[in-house]
Amino acid sequence: MTAPAPAPAAPAPVRRRPARPRARPAAVTALLAAVLAGVVVAALGIGDFALSPGQVVATLFGGGPPGAGFIVMDLRLPRVLAGCAVGAALALGGAIFQSITRNPLGSPDIVGFTVGSASGGIVAILLFGGGALQIACGAVGGGLLTALAVYLLAFRDGVHGLRLVLVGIGISAMLEALNAFLLSRAEVNAAQSASAWLVGSLNARGWESLRPLLAVLALLLPCAALLARDLRMLELGDPTAGALGVRVERSRLAIMAVGVALTAAATATAGPVAFIALAAPQLAKRLTRAPGPNLPAAALMGAVLLSASDIAAQRLIAPTQLPVGVMTGFVGGVYLGWLMLTEWRAGRA
Repeated sequence: MTAPAPAPAAPAPVRRRPARPRARPAAVTALLAAVLAGVVVAALGIGDFALSPGQVVATLFGGGPPGAGFIVMDLRLPRVLAGCAVGAALALGGAIFQSITRNPLGSPDIVGFTVGSASGGIVAILLFGGGALQIACGAVGGGLLTALAVYLLAFRDGVHGLRLVLVGIGISAMLEALNAFLLSRAEVNAAQSASAWLVGSLNARGWESLRPLLAVLALLLPCAALLARDLRMLELGDPTAGALGVRVERSRLAIMAVGVALTAAATATAGPVAFIALAAPQLAKRLTRAPGPNLPAAALMGAVLLSASDIAAQRLIAPTQLPVGVMTGFVGGVYLGWLMLTEWRAGRA
């Protein structure tokens, strides 16, 4: 009688290496930061008093040719930094709302928050003859009131993304009609001033316009970073987010408040600049190819787009300076045309 064959030895457990964080989003973010630095140096050097990149860098560190300090530090730097800050704030607001609604059209431009801020600014200009401070307060107040109205009208056992977008589009259309009515009833000079502000511009922006926006960003950027995890969880759907420990409505309301405040502050500084909030987050997402809101990449992309558009607005038909909103509108139109073409080629449109 033969002895039974020994049982085969259990295979040794395979040790799995911990998954490495994806390097592409970090690389894209670093690349966008480098591009933004180059755009800033170029913007500081371009003008009637031209400076080379080396002279610009030397001037920023206290050197440079005679007279360059006043040109760079007092005249050009506030405008360039305002463009970066406004672009970053708009892009962050767009990324937040596109993530909440899980819809690429769910940006403040589409859902009415930018139009609400514009309405507040118009009311301050036309009805109260307000200056820069009053216009800024009106823009912030209009954006917050519009966001509250959209949230309450869209709330029904929670806020569904598609419902928020549809309600926002309706509110936006109503506010556009209100703006047109106010402009039609205003005096010529006041109507011209309001129309120029509605386009969105960085012309004549100095340190006094930049400091309030920087203070708002210093307050809101940490809030956005703290809420980024909840925002990623909400993209998975309310039931899944709730199962993972997220207080869905409380988190959504806090995130919306941050997004609205960013959009309103940017609008108060430069007027309702078009398409940055819509295009920048989507371009950043396509470059990073990563799920989630991609907030750092979106902010840098918004700053790059607005700063580059402002350079084109200043130099395209120099010495006449176009409002930057004209250029961002053109860039947004090109982006939407390109997006439609790629979707059509992919068979999704």
